[in-house]
Amino acid sequence: MTSQTTRAILYHCADARSLRCLWAVEETGIDVDLHILPFPPRAFAPDYRPVNPLMTVPGWVEDGRLMTESAAICERIAEGSPLEVQRSEADYWDYRNWLHRSDATLTFPLAIMLRYTRVEVPERRLAQAVDDYKAFFGGRAKSIEAALGDGREWLVAGRFTIADIVIGYAAFLATTLKADDVLGEKTKDWLARCMARDGFARARARQQAR
Repeated sequence: MTSQTTRAILYHCADARSLRCLWAVEETGIDVDLHILPFPPRAFAPDYRPVNPLMTVPGWVEDGRLMTESAAICERIAEGSPLEVQRSEADYWDYRNWLHRSDATLTFPLAIMLRYTRVEVPERRLAQAVDDYKAFFGGRAKSIEAALGDGREWLVAGRFTIADIVIGYAAFLATTLKADDVLGEKTKDWLARCMARDGFARARARQQAR
């Protein structure tokens, strides 16, 4: 379990990318104060601005420090646990690459889809943007299928790690946007293993309990 000097606070919106952090918390057993915000916070949670001027989730506050990037927060949560891949392990750099790929390559196109299907008012929704970015996501998601093509159960290190959480969230988000039909069969099987984990189930139940 990761050591902490103070109890951290996690600001979260249901099923937003902050779910990565809540999932990691549930996998490691870290005790945090969970604050559920309405989505999007910039529109519906004005009191959040003093905590995080970006008005985005996640917001992770610990020892007076604010962290706002979900993959980085997951790295912090995983520190010292089996979810972390150590520099001495052969898959270390693959692990780090997946962490960065999770947002820069995979979640970004899904965020565009989310905006133009749900966030914008109906008259501003753009079907062409949704179709284009779904194709964008599908092309990039082939990297997951390729990584699992050698019979791997998990992405790196022969075990479930933070890489599976941050990439698994992107694949899960695709299912909520009806974009999972672009995922390969091995990717769908892997996502099912991720979503079958007790930590994922607890995270989703916990966000609904508030």
